Amino acid sequence: MRIAVLGGGHGCYAAAADLSEAGHEVRLWRRDAAALAPVVEAGTIGLIDANGSRDVGIAMATADIGAALAGAELIVVPSPAIAQEDIARAMAPHLRSGQVVFLPPGTFGSFVMARIVRTAGSKAEVAWAETGTLPYLARKAGPREVRVTIRAVRLPTGVYPARRADEALGVIARAYPSVHGCGDALSGALMNAGPIIHPPLMVMNAAPLQHFERWDIHAEGTQPAVRAVTDRLDQERIAVREALGYAAPHYPLADHYTSDRWMYGDAHKRLVDSGDWREHIDLHTHRYVTEDTELGLAFLASVGRWCGVDAQIANGLLAVTGGFLGRDLRTGPRTFEALGLAGLDRAALQQRLHDGE
Repeated sequence: MRIAVLGGGHGCYAAAADLSEAGHEVRLWRRDAAALAPVVEAGTIGLIDANGSRDVGIAMATADIGAALAGAELIVVPSPAIAQEDIARAMAPHLRSGQVVFLPPGTFGSFVMARIVRTAGSKAEVAWAETGTLPYLARKAGPREVRVTIRAVRLPTGVYPARRADEALGVIARAYPSVHGCGDALSGALMNAGPIIHPPLMVMNAAPLQHFERWDIHAEGTQPAVRAVTDRLDQERIAVREALGYAAPHYPLADHYTSDRWMYGDAHKRLVDSGDWREHIDLHTHRYVTEDTELGLAFLASVGRWCGVDAQIANGLLAVTGGFLGRDLRTGPRTFEALGLAGLDRAALQQRLHDGE
């Protein structure tokens, strides 16, 4: 299958290498041509995982998004949610009917990107899908190398518009067999683990993150008090899902720490043992704040307001983060209010999610 991978981050390089090794024709697009040059020149990405190190050939690496999208059945966008709007505007002129766009994860980006593409004038009938996490726990090891610590074994995925779910899931499963449907795009967005695991780690480790040059939030930073807050926050997420009528499995984050039932299976110890997450984190610029808190957690809190769930922990974390950022995060661009959805009743929202714009 011809697949376009859009972006230049850890997950993008992991996806390009992994899908290429699986036999797909992968075209990797990155806006920064200079940063992409090592991959272009070598024609390969160095993949490091439990099976060792090897160079994996990439069919195309390009800074021309039109060339990357041409003829692609599946478009994978593992880039942070803060990049989705720009990517959607760049994609719009080149999309063709029948293509499937997969956002792992999405932060309700399926709805946001579809709207931007329509506003830009595209009439292509495209299916948008999003899941709860990246398919890989990965970190770049060089300008054209990526280290994959863990691959996801379960990827609950919602589709927008939901009327195209069977078609979209069939295409995505050819690349990611661990995908399974979980309903519409809102259900998929409420599977997103980033806004649950990362905001408590940022807020409750703020002092050591600013004091130490490198800090492992998944080792030293994950202490019992942090876990307790994370569990409470995840209970709010599940309460929102239940209030909206979404069925289990909800993939409670506690399973990530205590069992093999979570999206990555039994992964937490391998994550900590890898040492790949001992890093410098800037509380004002890191995606755990700009993506998972400002967008993802604000989105969750706003859906809670809409459906009547009292998300105390979510709102408390937003207030503290807003305190050190110097702005009110309750009015962010991914809230139901900002997206124009807060005024819809339940039936109108469900129809919008099913039918699309």
